[in-house]
Amino acid sequence: MTHSASPFVPDPSRYIKRSSREVPVGPVTIGGGSPVVLQSMLTSDTLNTEACVREALDLVEAGCELVRITAPTVKDAANLRAIREELRRRSCPVPLVADIHFKPEAAMEAAQWVDKVRINPGNYADRKKFVVRSYTDAEYASAVEQLEDSFLPLVELCLRRGIALRIGTNHGSLSDRILNRYGDTPLGMVESALEYARICRKAGFHRIVFSMKASNPRIMISAYRRLVATLQELGPDWNYPVHLGVTEAGDGEDGRVKSAVGIGALLADGIGDTIRVSLTEDSVREIPVAKALRSLVEQFATAPRPRDRIVPPFDPFSFQRRESHRWDRNPTVGGGEPVRVAVLEENLAALEAASAGTEIVPELGYQPRLVEEVDPEDSAALTALGGGPPRLVTIRDGCPYPPLYAFRMLAARIPAHHPILLKDTFFPGEEGDPLRSLLNSALQLGALLCDGIGDAILLRGEADPRKALELSYNILQATGNRSFKADFVACPSCGRTLFHLQETTARIRKATGHLKGVKIAVMGCIVNGPGEMADADFGYVGGAPGKVNLYVGKKAVRFNIPQEQAVDSLISLIAGEGKWVEPPSS
Repeated sequence: MTHSASPFVPDPSRYIKRSSREVPVGPVTIGGGSPVVLQSMLTSDTLNTEACVREALDLVEAGCELVRITAPTVKDAANLRAIREELRRRSCPVPLVADIHFKPEAAMEAAQWVDKVRINPGNYADRKKFVVRSYTDAEYASAVEQLEDSFLPLVELCLRRGIALRIGTNHGSLSDRILNRYGDTPLGMVESALEYARICRKAGFHRIVFSMKASNPRIMISAYRRLVATLQELGPDWNYPVHLGVTEAGDGEDGRVKSAVGIGALLADGIGDTIRVSLTEDSVREIPVAKALRSLVEQFATAPRPRDRIVPPFDPFSFQRRESHRWDRNPTVGGGEPVRVAVLEENLAALEAASAGTEIVPELGYQPRLVEEVDPEDSAALTALGGGPPRLVTIRDGCPYPPLYAFRMLAARIPAHHPILLKDTFFPGEEGDPLRSLLNSALQLGALLCDGIGDAILLRGEADPRKALELSYNILQATGNRSFKADFVACPSCGRTLFHLQETTARIRKATGHLKGVKIAVMGCIVNGPGEMADADFGYVGGAPGKVNLYVGKKAVRFNIPQEQAVDSLISLIAGEGKWVEPPSS
């Protein structure tokens, strides 16, 4: 299937950086051809000046170029002055960004002391009570006018001070007004941001950065592509830079895989001027991941370029799996079957024995003689595939292009009924940094799977066969293709957090990780829950210091549970909803 060329990217088979205007943030420039700027967020209490300064200095030493700090109250916002002054006293010029959610008055205070303010359109001036109602055009217009009254003072202050503003939409935290007209969709996310951008432009303010974050990489990718396409349709002076992030990515390998899929796929599309990797870990651990992602995509910019452009073989705004036919082997590949996990034939028997009785099993022994290995630019070989019976097709090793671009070329040039085996590398056996290898595998395979391309995957960037098999399944889970364990949406800690997120997430993961297909959100405060839990089945949300509220979907059902009892209460709630199973005895 081919789709008309979309303005979200000039050619999906090569790296072309999106052109954006410069937005100064203190001594740092976002957009305008500058390198991708790396960000993180403090986990310390904003009122603890010394802890915030110490954490910020550690981040800067690790390579962080922009530091964000939560300011949930006017008192917190006022203390940004002390943090800034102490950093400057210690000769640290890093720009500071205030993170604002519900309180315009906190934003007004923070804007006096920072280089950039981030607001979330879903809960800055609008409110959300998850009420279903229809708005007449007049009611909708009236609500937008009220929004302007609340937001314009901040815009005017940013204009006077010459500071920047990030309009940061989050999936799952859209206002009731947007939800009722557009639904909880990428389209609604874009329109929510544009409402605020129009107010900025009306006031002559253009130091704007956009973001469209989601915990689901598929939704995130779609939302950012729709944003960029919409900005281009609006005109060349709408070329504002873009901040990328997978919100609440989680921890460990899961968090790194999700981040590589979402952030990496968009960077490879040339979209993104600044990034933050959101891990439920110490903030300083986010920076090596962000650095590695930036470095990987910088290599794409210098890779050889194909001779000819292609029309996208996928819908960039709405996920649709490529419609291949069944390749009848054991197991069947393509034709709507789950994306299969291939391993090298010589490792198959050992991996089958080691994984017996688990969900993580090898499904296909890779033998080059059973697969059609082609050059994506060899017209004769591609024509020879023709319209005959389905054959499993892949790209021959040694191809000079990054796999993401090469497999898009292949999908655009072969009949759709042939299923495709994806590879994460065309140069197996190359030794490299383990983190870079993990992120590269997740980026190359995950981005293609989010495009709907791929019927089987072969991961060879990880030398250990067992680890490679586990990573393959983690990539399939992160992209929504397979579910073999519980899925966790865990926010990164910040100054609003009401319990120790890392320890709590680890306890919940240990107790519930075996619940295949169940999605659990672990949120440190009411700002991130219930709204940003998005489509989670259950939520564990900080309600007050030492107390937890439990949710089914977005509905709070149990309140103020002492933290030491909350994990057991969560298990009881899951059981009451009929989704609990006992963990395997092993």
